[in-house]
Amino acid sequence: MEAFPKLDPRSFLLLCLCALPALALSFPFSPADNYLVNCGSAVDATVDNRAFLGDSSGSGSRVLASSRTIPLNDDGPALGAPQIYHTARAFARPSKYVFRVQERGTHMVRLHFHRFDSSRVELRDARFHVLVDGYVVLRNFSGESVSGPVIKEYLIWVDAEKLVLTFVPAERSKFGYVNAIEVISAPKDLILETAQLVDGGKLVNFNGLNRQALEVLYRVSVGGPKVTPFNDSLWRTWVPDDAYLKSTYGSERILFGGRIKYQEGGASREVGPDNMYNSARVIKSTNATVPNVNMTWVFPVTGDYKYLVRMHFCDIASISLELLYFNVYVNGFLVFKDFDLSYVVNEVLAAPFYADFIVKGDNSGILSVSIGPANYSMAHAIDGILNGVEIMKLNNSMGSLDGEVCGGYILKSWPRGNMGLFVPLVAVICLLLSISVVMHRRTAGVSHTVAWTRLPTDMTELSLKQAKQQFR
Repeated sequence: MEAFPKLDPRSFLLLCLCALPALALSFPFSPADNYLVNCGSAVDATVDNRAFLGDSSGSGSRVLASSRTIPLNDDGPALGAPQIYHTARAFARPSKYVFRVQERGTHMVRLHFHRFDSSRVELRDARFHVLVDGYVVLRNFSGESVSGPVIKEYLIWVDAEKLVLTFVPAERSKFGYVNAIEVISAPKDLILETAQLVDGGKLVNFNGLNRQALEVLYRVSVGGPKVTPFNDSLWRTWVPDDAYLKSTYGSERILFGGRIKYQEGGASREVGPDNMYNSARVIKSTNATVPNVNMTWVFPVTGDYKYLVRMHFCDIASISLELLYFNVYVNGFLVFKDFDLSYVVNEVLAAPFYADFIVKGDNSGILSVSIGPANYSMAHAIDGILNGVEIMKLNNSMGSLDGEVCGGYILKSWPRGNMGLFVPLVAVICLLLSISVVMHRRTAGVSHTVAWTRLPTDMTELSLKQAKQQFR
């Protein structure tokens, strides 16, 4: 029998060290904080191999920090509906869930809403506000949907030993509810500290991104089918891009059957799953000329907010390196010129890369991203590619993702009744103060020219401190 050659111990150690980065990339994500709550239920529910613990008994009840809440059961659940949508917990007064945090940093918070028929409470009368650690994430929300359950997802920076989720009825005659809650610590590379702000056609650094509150509005798999939570290591849903693509003219779908080559220091599997990166839309030259066409995706947004635009790229189409060059546009501004994907992924095909841009919403009510040929684009080659897009809303200076009212005002105003009367009062007070300042300047004979500057990122934290005091 032929003997195996002996391996020098130093060579074996070197081999092991070289293999460590690849092994690290292959390990499944295991969050330090992983709360899955089946609200209004005394039993656990399993969805996509994940156990949601009932909040009426056992360990699930430890997070419910308020009494006099109302557990609800669906009198006629739809066939095949996940079990977490068979029950809900309703709130006739401000109520809290409190989650102990083992690992500080960004946390994913998902709220599940599904209105159903209950003999105890009429869910169609629901209208309420939701606060996450003092951030206003929903205001005057009813949970109404014609397409089934509503899932709201947020990324919240937690720098304390607990995360507090508060439901506040909009009026004394209304109530709030929730079917299920997820609170999961996010990988450290999911949201980085710095992105590129598109500011008047130029790019400048936007710092402190990871400490903003973010609401996930769109998560799109370009050119591919829907990606379900079961096929995503962070249990996300990626929808097809057909509803957002402005025109299919000049674009072509491609699917990839090979291995996505995640690189150390690049996009990880938690940033984007294989099932998103292995599909794309491309601009392809089929003759001796480069096509004069752009691919554009359009997303409805609300003005007066900043948005994180994350674009995912992975060259699964080229037959060789250094053949793909293209331009990238966000809201019509050129953000990457002659973008060389081979260069940024260290000369590896099928290696994923993503880029983050911050843009401000405007009166148009839309946000667009485009891909098009560049000066270096080549004939008989791929002249543009996009694999995925994510759009997230950043909190405003009031610490809100839904309106111009901060969490402290919502909590203080609830005993006095309707928020609709309180908000105009706040606006009138602000207006009177503004007039007072103007009159004072005129009286003093002072004339100032004030240059426009971006608000500092720490203004939000000042507002939040006032809101968080309501929880203590």
